[in-house]
Amino acid sequence: MQQDVGSSALRVLFIEDSEAEMLRLRQQLATLGYAVKARRVATESALREALLGDTWDLVIAAFDVAGCDVLAALRLLQQSNRDIPLIVVSAQIDEAAACEAMQAGAQDCLDNNHLGRLAAVIERERRETRMRQERRAALDAMRVNDARFQALAANVPGMLFQMQVSAEGSPQFLYVSEASHMLLGMSAEDFLARDNALVGLIVPEDRDSFFSDLRLAMDRQSTLNWEGRVLVPGADIKWINLRCSVRDPGNGQLIWEGVMWNITQSKVAEAELRSSQAQLAALSNHLQTIKEEERDRIARDIHDVLGGTLVGMKFSVSILASKLETESPLRERVRQIEAMIDDAITTAGRVARELRPGILKEFGLAAAIESHAEDFKQRTGIPCEVLCADHDIETSEDAAIALFRTYQEALTNISKHARAQHVEVRLMQEGDEIVLEVSDDGRGIESADLRKPKSFGLRGIRERLNALGGTMDILLREPQGTTVVLRAPLRHEMGRENHAFPGGQA
Repeated sequence: MQQDVGSSALRVLFIEDSEAEMLRLRQQLATLGYAVKARRVATESALREALLGDTWDLVIAAFDVAGCDVLAALRLLQQSNRDIPLIVVSAQIDEAAACEAMQAGAQDCLDNNHLGRLAAVIERERRETRMRQERRAALDAMRVNDARFQALAANVPGMLFQMQVSAEGSPQFLYVSEASHMLLGMSAEDFLARDNALVGLIVPEDRDSFFSDLRLAMDRQSTLNWEGRVLVPGADIKWINLRCSVRDPGNGQLIWEGVMWNITQSKVAEAELRSSQAQLAALSNHLQTIKEEERDRIARDIHDVLGGTLVGMKFSVSILASKLETESPLRERVRQIEAMIDDAITTAGRVARELRPGILKEFGLAAAIESHAEDFKQRTGIPCEVLCADHDIETSEDAAIALFRTYQEALTNISKHARAQHVEVRLMQEGDEIVLEVSDDGRGIESADLRKPKSFGLRGIRERLNALGGTMDILLREPQGTTVVLRAPLRHEMGRENHAFPGGQA
């Protein structure tokens, strides 16, 4: 009865003295359903040549071939590193010889006159050969992947790791790369051999934040991203960033895999940058203070000196005009001079108010905003309506001055760039913040305008508010125009004594 075979193609190498016996066995295999490709050898040299020259699925060997017995054939197969099953088919083999052949590596021994098990043995060996080949391929792939991983790990400027978290919440490391020596001052073997190796290196002040972030990541099964300091043996304190993601291998024990980086240099640079920014902010505040003092001095000079001089000139011109005859041609000229002096007095007063608005100090921020809106309207011809001015706002002198200056700058930008027909201003208090909105119906502002290298007006507003601890938002209006929203805290110190303006009183 023909056997059910998995694949009909079969390449068989026969070790047999008799050509007739080889043909008989080949015919038997054909009867079993195999399409046989066969070759017969009878010497060790012929066997060696056949193994080198072709690929075989099976070796069928007679036990007592004079030029190449079974034991010699098995040795040659092992030396060739070819995984080819050998089956002994012979009538002249006793039990002891069969055991010796099996111990030497033969897969089975069959009586050549009783081949009922031949197909089953062949299919079993083909199956097991495929399994061995697949297992070797998998092992080779694992070795390649491991070598690739080790090469990558050796070139990553950080320590790769794999860890689990114990029931007590402590990290237990399963693997760390060799970069542990460079990062943490100990070899991978020493690090893995220590209990709580990482926790022991974290400075005490940073351990709570580490465990807090670890518990949060565990609860959410999310990425752990922690920065902290470690005290490396024989070295200074280092800043590290530990980042890892969680994986569930299906056994109920989560695995965390990730990398640790040395971020000491970036932390040092960050601290230096913060220090530099703080120094720049202090310098900016100092310059603003000096600028306000200089404006105050110039405003006093304009008011007291120039203003007084102009008033004196007006009196003198008035006296001169009174002494001229009514019909004198000089009288009209004197009236023109009086008008010019009046304009100069008005201009000097406006400039003095812009430099150091006395109304800001005497009556508060709301009154100063209303007064400047009127000056803006007279100077530019653009109506500037103050719709909501909260006169009960109490704030520090520094905050009031800084917010008033940003308001001035916003109106200046509108007059220069917006091509607006109308401006609306709102001043209000929201919680602990002062909110000043300046809206226009002009052409609007594009995002590209904010990125212009010489866009100092808006940049100056933003920087001044940042110094206050405030913000500036720019919103587009419908159907056109722009709203600038300025926010600042009610109280802020900029190196001056804090004078409150309750209801506008200094």
